[in-house]
Formats: sequence, C-alpha cells, structure tokens
Amino acid sequence: MDLRNIAIIAHVDHGKTTLVDVLFRQSGAFRDNQKIAERAMDSNELERERGITILAKCTSVEWNGVHINIVDTPGHADFGGEVERILSMVDGVLLLVDAAEGPMPQTKFVTAKALSLGLKPIVVVNKVDRSDSRPYEVQDEVFDLFSALEANDDQLDFPTLFASAKNGWAAAEPDTATTDMSALFRQIVAHVPPPITDAGAPFSMLVTTLEADPYLGRVLTGRIETGVIKPNATIKALNREGTEVDQGRISKLLAFRNLDRVPVDEARSGDIVAIAGLAQATVADTLCAPEVETAIEAHPVDPPTLAMTFSINDSPLAGKEGSKVTSRVIRERLLAEAEGNVAIRITETGNKDAFEVAGRGELQLGVLIETMRREGFELSISRPRVLYQEDPDTGERQEPYEEVQVDVDEEFSGIVVEALSLRKGQMREMKPSGGGKTRLLFHVPSRGLIGYLGEFLTETRGTGIMSRVFLKYGPYAGDIPGRRNGVLISNAAGKSVAYGLAGLEGRGPLFIGAGIPVYEGMIIGEHSRGNDLEVNPMKSKQLTNIRASGTDENVRLTTPRKMSLEQAVAYIDDDELVEITPSNIRLRKRLLNPHDRKRESRAASKQE
Repeated sequence: MDLRNIAIIAHVDHGKTTLVDVLFRQSGAFRDNQKIAERAMDSNELERERGITILAKCTSVEWNGVHINIVDTPGHADFGGEVERILSMVDGVLLLVDAAEGPMPQTKFVTAKALSLGLKPIVVVNKVDRSDSRPYEVQDEVFDLFSALEANDDQLDFPTLFASAKNGWAAAEPDTATTDMSALFRQIVAHVPPPITDAGAPFSMLVTTLEADPYLGRVLTGRIETGVIKPNATIKALNREGTEVDQGRISKLLAFRNLDRVPVDEARSGDIVAIAGLAQATVADTLCAPEVETAIEAHPVDPPTLAMTFSINDSPLAGKEGSKVTSRVIRERLLAEAEGNVAIRITETGNKDAFEVAGRGELQLGVLIETMRREGFELSISRPRVLYQEDPDTGERQEPYEEVQVDVDEEFSGIVVEALSLRKGQMREMKPSGGGKTRLLFHVPSRGLIGYLGEFLTETRGTGIMSRVFLKYGPYAGDIPGRRNGVLISNAAGKSVAYGLAGLEGRGPLFIGAGIPVYEGMIIGEHSRGNDLEVNPMKSKQLTNIRASGTDENVRLTTPRKMSLEQAVAYIDDDELVEITPSNIRLRKRLLNPHDRKRESRAASKQE
C-alpha cells in the first residue's frame, strides 16, 4: 500500500481544521449529500466552543490510490505536550500560515520541533482571499523563520502553495484560483517521503497518545516502527529506560479510515494504529514483540511552568450542585488525566484533600477545570503560581519567561508597552504590520502574564491579538505589582437582597445580583479602595406603617460583573479561592471566618 504520514501545524485560527474538512470532502470520504458537522476534527465540546484544537487527532484520506494519514495537532502552545509526541509519528509537515497575519509564536514553537526532527515542510499560505492578504511577504517571513530556526538546506527548499480552505482550492500562485485541492494532494504525494518500513524485523511501536475507552479499556496509538502485528498477538511494553512494565495480548487492532477507527486483521511498519489490551502501558512506552529488549527513543516533553492547587469544595454550599465532591473521586480523575496528558503533572500535597496540578499555562489548566466541572465535579482552585528552578551553575532562582507577540492598532501600542513594562516585560521589537497596526515583541516573565489577557482586551477595545509561547528559564525579575483593589466580603449566610446590594453599589462593582445564595467569607464584589471590606448583602428595608408617595420606589441595580473561569482564576489573590461547581463560579476567601483571617494576617506580619 502506498502510504504517507503527515501532520498539519498552524497557529490558532489560521484555518487548519477547515482545511482538513475540505480534504475529507474532496477525497470522497463523505458523500456529497452527507451531513457532517463543520470542523469535523474538533469533536471535543470545548474545542467547538472555543474554536481551537486541544487534542491531537488522527484520520486518513485516500487519493488516487495513496493512503494519507493526517494528524491534526493543537495550535496553542499550552497543548504543546501533544505536539511533541505526534511529530514522531509522521514523515512530513504541512505548515499552514494566514496570508495576513503571517507566522505567529505558536507556529514558531511547533515548527521548531518539526525542523529539529528533520521533517520536510510544505508551506500553505491560507486565506489569500482576505482583503488585507500579503501572500508573498508572508512566504518570505516563513523563509526567515525557518532560517532563524536553523533549518537545513533541504528544509529551506520548501514548496509553497496558496489556498483558500474556506472556498476549497489551492494553487501555485495566489491570483490563480482553482476549483479544488488537487495541487495540495499532488504536493503531499511528491514531497513527503513514504515511511521507511522494515516488515521483517520483530514488531515495535512507540506510544504517542493514550485514551480510556469504556468498552476497550486503555487504547494506545502510535506508528509501527518495525514488523507486522495481528490481533491476539502477545506483546510487552518497555519504559524509556528499557524496563518491562506490562505484558498482554492485543484484544483490538484499529486503523484510521476517514473519521473512524476500524478493526483490521493486520498492520505493518509505517502504519498508524491504535492497540487495546494492555493495562499499564502509557505514553512514551515502547510496545514490542517479547524478544525485543531495547526501547525506542522517546522525545522528552518540556516541563510544566505553572501550577494550581485543586482541592475539595468545603464551602457551606458544597455538594448542592455537583455529584462528585470527595477527594477520592477528584484524585482518581486527576491521575487519569495525567496518564494520558504528559504535559500535566499531579502531586499530592500535605493536605489529603488538595492536589497540586502543574501544566503549561492558564489555558491548558482552564480547559481541564472546565471539563471536570461539566462532568459534575465541585472544586476549589487556588491562584496560579509559576514553578521556579535553580540555576545549576550559580544556584540562583530562575523563573519561566515567555515570548509575547502583540498585534494592535497604533493608537493602543503605548498602553500595551506601559502595561507589559510594569509586568517586567522587555520589548524586543516594534514594527508596523500594515493596515494601521503595530506588531510588538516582548520577553515577559510568566508571572507577569497571569491575568493580563482580560486587561489587554479591555485596553485595546477587543481589537488586539496576543500570542505567547514558552521561551526559557531566566533570572528572577523581582516583584510584580498585583491587584490594586480589595474585595467586598459577605459577613453572613443567606440570599442577597436588592435593597442591601443597592446600598453597596457605591463601594465598588458587584459580582452578584439579587436572590443569589451567599455565605460568610464569599466575595461578592470589588472594593473601590485597596483594603477588603466585610458587608451585609442581605440587608432589607425596615418595615413601617407609613405609606408616603416616593418611599417605595423600585430598587434598580447595575448589571453585575460576570467573570469567565479564566478571568476568575486570574483575578483572585493568594488568600482567595475560586469555587467551581457545574452550575456556578464563585469567589471566596480561603479562610471563611474573619477571626481566622485576622489571626493568619497577624502571624504573617510577625514572620516578616
């Protein structure tokens, strides 16, 4: 069988998943009248809502007798743990770049990984039908990017196609629109080498992704490096050090056909397959025949840079909205997540009811929290904190830095420069990017970016685009100013009353409306000053027997400020938590009792 394995890499929203949909349709994977969801590869509910790809997925198309396995990889750097493993399964990459925006930081992140593995790229400049497209300039920028990433001469001699995935065509020139994607199919077959196969050697395969299937158990996906494999064969699993960790029979051997995984009777080296039947094997393990003793080299994954504490919900409203509230079920769910997601690390804390979850960024951890919330979990989440490390030579503390690229209207560039400078960011580049926009490049400590996105969108009136990617560990940048305002804290439990809230509106913006259950220690608004203030949102009007005109006017409240999950997690301070249930997101103090808070505050000031 003539075979090609290729990955598609691109920045968020550059049209990657739309392109895969078009390749499906034009290869005959779907009937013309068959109804399929738009962005078929984004099957996860959160992916559809956010318009991003989170999980790497594998699929395949047939074109003129060639079987093309296509891997759709995440474009967001927070999900880079997926990207690194996936690239080891393919022999070429399709780099998709927006014809107006050009290469973005996440493009740089994934492309660097692909080039370092020696993969040959095909560049597709997408969205050439945009009014502000600049296809040839973008092509030059891609060449400059490859050069900066130390691509070899073979990789620098890349073919370029110009496309409009939305309209279903690709061509060698941007102004010669064709009717289909055949130019892209031809380029994939000609430019991507077929996998190097060795069917005579014993079976071996590196596991790149893992998922739990309710019927099949653990399903391990990867590309067969050597040999031939059939269902019911006995295999074993070796870890990265070559130690045997598991042994068993293959209960199901699945290959990818269009959008489906179908059982097959045999698979050979070069094929991408999913195997069920082992109980312990995990990502980066080698599945192999019993006689194999050496593990396939697995690429190490970049370390987590951000951590949050996930603990049980111990507020007075605990257990009223969710079905999964105990530390045991939370622990099992987090360990199951860490098993399939190698970019996440779970550590048990001294407190049996709390777990430290470390990952690549706020978005990755936010997606995990949102997924758990929809599964019926109740949780308390701490403020994110960065993970420091020591310089091996000097012993000094180092913190993670990120490269931040910002595209804003010229009028907002001053505000962004000032805000990121306060957050210890260093501006590296500033240049016009056409259409009255400016492109800014910063190196910023990850600490300084926690919670900045909301502020950035407000300051740029929602028009700015910010992209960030892990850069390196560098020297500690010093103190970064945090939230300047205190909060309004409920001093009792009950239901909020419009009359009481109306009296508090002068103190600062409120986070809740009338008729909302509150409890002592719950944060109900932001104080206009720097200190916290305890207030009574249940205060009701005193009853009198006087009925005078004008005394019983309706109370009109300002619309409360609603926060998304990411905004709430970024807003809280170190002594506060976000209470998450399937129905609500609430802010609260870690210690609900005011006397406990004062005691802790006095103890902290004595230590200083």
